[in-house]
This record gives sequence, C-alpha cells and structure tokens, in this order.
Amino acid sequence: MAAHLNHSAATKVPAAKNSTAEKLLVAAGELMIERNSVEISLADIAQKSGVNAALVKYHFGNKDGLLLALLERDASNEMTHLDFLLTQPLSPTTKMKLHIAGIIKAYHQFPYLNRLIHYLLHGSNREAADEVTKFFVGPLLDFHSRLLAEGVATGDFREVDPVLFYTTLIGACDHLFFGRQTMMRAAGVGPVTEEVCRAYVAHIEKIVLGGLLSNRARQPSAAGS
Repeated sequence: MAAHLNHSAATKVPAAKNSTAEKLLVAAGELMIERNSVEISLADIAQKSGVNAALVKYHFGNKDGLLLALLERDASNEMTHLDFLLTQPLSPTTKMKLHIAGIIKAYHQFPYLNRLIHYLLHGSNREAADEVTKFFVGPLLDFHSRLLAEGVATGDFREVDPVLFYTTLIGACDHLFFGRQTMMRAAGVGPVTEEVCRAYVAHIEKIVLGGLLSNRARQPSAAGS
C-alpha cells in the first residue's frame, strides 16, 4: 500500500531522490516546524534551502506539488506498513495497538503533518485533495475496514462502522497536535514531548480498545481460573 502518486505537470513529484528536490523538502518542513504553520511561501522555502525558487516548478510543478511530495515522504513509512501489519501472526488487538502507536508517533515526528493534511484536503486545489485522499485517507480507511473485520471474525472486536472508527481514531490523534496551542492556553499544558506522546499512545489505546473489544475479549482467560 505504498503511496505512489500519479501527478499531472501541475503537481509532479520527482520519481527518484534528487539533492536539490530534497533540499526544498527539508527547508519546507523546517519552516513549518519553526512557524508552527503551513503558511510558508516559495520565497521563504528558497531562502531557507539556498535553492532558486524557480526550481520548485521544475521539480514539483508548484507549491502544492512540493507539499504533496513532503506529505508522501513523511507519511510513507506508516502507510507502507499497513499491509505488512495485517499479514503478521498477531492478534487483531495487538495489531491495533501497534497501529495506534505508529500513527501518533508519525504525527509527533513531523509536527506539521496534521496541518499539512488539513491544508491539502481542504484547500482550493481539488487535485491535491484527491491525491491526499488516494494515498492517505483511502488506504487508512481500507486498513481499518480489514482489521476491524478480522477482529470481528476472531471474536476480539464488536461490530464497528469503519468510517466512524476512522473519524474517532484519526481525529483523536490529530487533535493532540492540531489543537495543542489551544490546550496550552486553556489548560496550561506544555508542548508535545516524548513523554506526552507515550502517555497519549497509552491513553488512546485504552479509550479506543475500551469501546472496541467484544465482551468475550474482555473476559479473563479461562486458563487463569
């Protein structure tokens, strides 16, 4: 389930790694982290990278093409492991725990990821929104549908609507980072540290699995009685 984009000339991604293209991607990511915002210009990216802004068009087509490439690069590790995780000889519950941890850690590793996804999905560029749906939203929905069905078949999970599940899980993971500034003002909490990330993984596991596990899966093992 690797994210392979099929862009037009308006939003093209380099087929192979290129040092100049990589400099532009690195600069864009660093700027979004520094500013806690996706509102960066091509001039900003060019200055940060030391690369002529005209090369953005050569390598990516335009700014949205660059941002799509950045999202693909940063989300690819988690996305390419979805099918692999499904094939592992693990219980559906263990697979779900690994998935929850992987999603939250990806957001933590790339703090701008959630804002970037929102920007591309809800901006004026319909092609960019379609591409994000194809390589991020669609594969995640498919993964959730298949893992939930596996859990129901083994008796681990109760019946849950995949779309509602996606909304619950991804929304919970997303808001830790997207709404952190609000929580810092309202509750006086600090930034998302490694410790906060680990605590949130454990919290979301309990919340999600608390509503997902079947009554049978909640029962203590008969061997222990």
